[in-house]
Amino acid sequence: MQATAVRREITVDATPEHAFAVFADGIGTWWPRDYSIGEQPLDRVVIEPTRWYERGAQGAQTEWGRVIAYEPGRRLVLEWGIGGDWQLDSAKSEIEVTFSAPGKVTLEHRGLEKHNAAEALRESIDGEGGWDALLAAYSAALSA
Repeated sequence: MQATAVRREITVDATPEHAFAVFADGIGTWWPRDYSIGEQPLDRVVIEPTRWYERGAQGAQTEWGRVIAYEPGRRLVLEWGIGGDWQLDSAKSEIEVTFSAPGKVTLEHRGLEKHNAAEALRESIDGEGGWDALLAAYSAALSA
């Protein structure tokens, strides 16, 4: 499979610092509860400066990957360790989110070809319920 990436860009009414904070620190407020791979119902998604994971309703943590770059107000680079079968995958792709003035947020999910069921993953995140829906939820959280 040839290299693939999904890229999205949105404009938000927020400073880069606030846009970053809502994306990274506030991900638990806008990430959909049914976008989960853990064994327990999702309580929230968490991004810390070195890792990101989901926390289940009873406290179990399921690692999604590590945080490669955590630069408040500028950029966030996340390792994505979930394959197209929506199971943990030893292969890793990257999600880079950049924040710039005036309110520009750019997301690129690259290296998808490395994953199990890579084409299914690309179709899911490039489709209606993928990054478009996630960025719409993020944008709504910024406006709240």
